[in-house]
Amino acid sequence: MENIDGGFSPQRIETAARPSMSFDRGWLLVFTVIIAIIVLITFKPDPFNRIFVFVQDGIWVTFFVTVVSFLLMLAAGLFIALMRLTKSKLIRGIATTYVEIIRGIPLLVQLLFWYFAFPTIIKSIGQVLKISAFQNYLANPVAMAIIGLAFCYSAYMSEVYRAGIQSISKGQMEAARSLGMTYFQAMRHVILPQAVRVILPPVGNEFISLLKDSSLISVVAVADMTRRGREFMAANFIPIETWVMIALLYLVMTLIAARIVHWIELRSRLEK
Repeated sequence: MENIDGGFSPQRIETAARPSMSFDRGWLLVFTVIIAIIVLITFKPDPFNRIFVFVQDGIWVTFFVTVVSFLLMLAAGLFIALMRLTKSKLIRGIATTYVEIIRGIPLLVQLLFWYFAFPTIIKSIGQVLKISAFQNYLANPVAMAIIGLAFCYSAYMSEVYRAGIQSISKGQMEAARSLGMTYFQAMRHVILPQAVRVILPPVGNEFISLLKDSSLISVVAVADMTRRGREFMAANFIPIETWVMIALLYLVMTLIAARIVHWIELRSRLEK
């Protein structure tokens, strides 16, 4: 509220300042962790500097797999959510079955299936159909890891989309249709832009969860940060220092991701 003299009340000023204060504290934590890593590398280069250099390529693999899986998850999750909201009982039933099955199977089991079982299925199909490309199919670890993560997380993402779409008043759809828009035009131009603002926080949480769960791809021959840490530990027999450094690197990545999501939320927030 404004005061009589045209200024803002202390309560309004305090409320408006809270988001930026939270933002600053978040980045302060990020910088603190980064400084801790720099201190460890500088003042105790053996073994912390050797660990950091050894796992550098794994950091990029982790980042690449997470980002690509996240983009696929967003697209697939939206498609499945729209399937669950359709009036067709058959399509809705297929989408619901997919979501319930995928959410009921641990991610690690799904990754193992895509890396070990899926290639065997492809080879079996190749033998039946006499297709040499299928018979000689070899699984790419990174590709299988991306598919496994996207396939699993799209089921969770579809529920986020569905909740966001259903949170928008039905009057919005009715008004759009009354203006001559088709169902898909109304979804694209009216419903989804509003739903996206609603689902930004859970989408950010899904990205952070995906980033952390990407460590599971180390069991399917992907040289991510966790696997490189395991290789360094096996070669040097220093588990404490190795996993302290790996944990700090994951913490930096997740904290930065959280701050970026928070910044996007502030930028997209509607003025009241």
